[in-house]
Amino acid sequence: MSKTAIVYWTSTGNTQAMANAVAAGAAAGGAQADIFTAAQFNSAVAAEYDCIAFGCPAMGAEQLEESEFEPMFNSVKAAASGKKIGIFGSYGWGDGEWMRTWEDDCRSSGLSLVSDGVVCNESPDDGALAECEMLGRALA
Repeated sequence: MSKTAIVYWTSTGNTQAMANAVAAGAAAGGAQADIFTAAQFNSAVAAEYDCIAFGCPAMGAEQLEESEFEPMFNSVKAAASGKKIGIFGSYGWGDGEWMRTWEDDCRSSGLSLVSDGVVCNESPDDGALAECEMLGRALA
């Protein structure tokens, strides 16, 4: 059984709902799925997992949350190398540019994404939650 970590940061609950759907998909795919907030996750924890899903909403000028999530993400990139990685998040303005930038950053850092990032505008609807579950299954 593979072990999948789902790591997220949220301010409104949208990304948390997406994280729960990713976890449900990973569990349905046969993986052990554990959910962490960004504050609970570090390189030592990352080393214990086969797969990691990272979730963060777009903040400011379409960027990752800068005070907690982005520093954690940058600090675990080396530990995440060689693992299956998924990314997801929501946005409330713009066109989701932050996700494309984040995908590029992952790929240029040598992280192996199992799919394009899963995005939704504002609160995740049934379609976005289904995409999150598929991401979890792809990780499992």
